[in-house]
Amino acid sequence: MAAAGYVGPIEHIARSHTPEANVPNPLLNEKAFKTARAADGWAAPDPTSRLGVGIETAKSTTMTMNGTMSATAVLFALLLLGGIVGWRQVSVVEKQAQFPSWSVLAIIIAIGAMLVTNFRPRLARITGPVYAIAEGLLLGAISHAYDIAYKGIVVQAVGATTAVIGVMIFLQRTRIVRVTDRLRRIVLGATMGVFVFYMATFVLSFFGFKATFLSDGSPLAIFLSLALAGLAAFRFLVEIDFVEKQTKAGAPREMEWFAAFGLLAATVWLYLEILRLLANLNRR
Repeated sequence: MAAAGYVGPIEHIARSHTPEANVPNPLLNEKAFKTARAADGWAAPDPTSRLGVGIETAKSTTMTMNGTMSATAVLFALLLLGGIVGWRQVSVVEKQAQFPSWSVLAIIIAIGAMLVTNFRPRLARITGPVYAIAEGLLLGAISHAYDIAYKGIVVQAVGATTAVIGVMIFLQRTRIVRVTDRLRRIVLGATMGVFVFYMATFVLSFFGFKATFLSDGSPLAIFLSLALAGLAAFRFLVEIDFVEKQTKAGAPREMEWFAAFGLLAATVWLYLEILRLLANLNRR
């Protein structure tokens, strides 16, 4: 049985899970990559160079899409392992879900890893796995609470998230939707707004405030869930496009972990918004 932690009716848990897990992570940005390049004294290799050795060296020290995807796969594997553990730590007693006592610690660790990575992108190789495990523990616990309230909802959310990501990658690769500077600014601005809102509700929750209008199944809640899920989807689109551009520009290889961190955070946010949307639809 899970250690004594947060206890409450399953329906309440499903409506008002910890806001931190929904916080979008505004990590990937041009400034971070410019800082990394400046620190390395980086300059793009001369494409007219005939020195094969020089070209090979440049390739081995610059960021690649394969390297970024490999780092992302590692982080997702750690997230999954953490999720399995977190799922098993939630128990149900008399229709009440018991969250493990370490939930708050996991929140603090996840936020800490996020902040450190924002200020020190080079540490993403370390902070990325830490964030993935902590976030996985939270996702597992939250997902279990939702699944108890609405059987099968987690499978639906995972399937929908996978489908949305597939569509976003297709739209980006085929250039059906072009990520312009204007679109990037709009998505980033909206993301930062949501970030501030979620953090505010997280802090206010300690004083008894609950943003129930986000998850009470009302038409407003469903509309907001759709809007937030849509924003999360476009956030992923912007992230994957940004990673591709930095790869082509020859960013330092160590930034692969930083990029992987951003893609993981974007996916987690999308999953949770879809999970909340499905829950709101089930409450109608």
